[in-house]
Amino acid sequence: MADLLSDTEIDAALTGLPGWSREGDSLVRTIESATFPDAIALVSRVAEAAEEANHHPDIDIRWRKVTYTLSTHSAGGITAADPALARRIDSLAGE
Repeated sequence: MADLLSDTEIDAALTGLPGWSREGDSLVRTIESATFPDAIALVSRVAEAAEEANHHPDIDIRWRKVTYTLSTHSAGGITAADPALARRIDSLAGE
């Protein structure tokens, strides 16, 4: 099982993740795309990256706004896998 990050480690990770915030035991970001098909295309790219990493976000789709919630459920909170996937989502969103 992966080790949980400390509050200090989570805060440090968030300084490099603009747009992301901590909500309890999760990292959360909402990304608004130009169109609904663009939003779904990003979800598809995130799904592929998540599958490669074997670390899957909770995804809430509301028209052009998609909220990604990252938490390592098996560990009961935020581990190194969560900011790593957040960085990957940011990279995919910027493409």
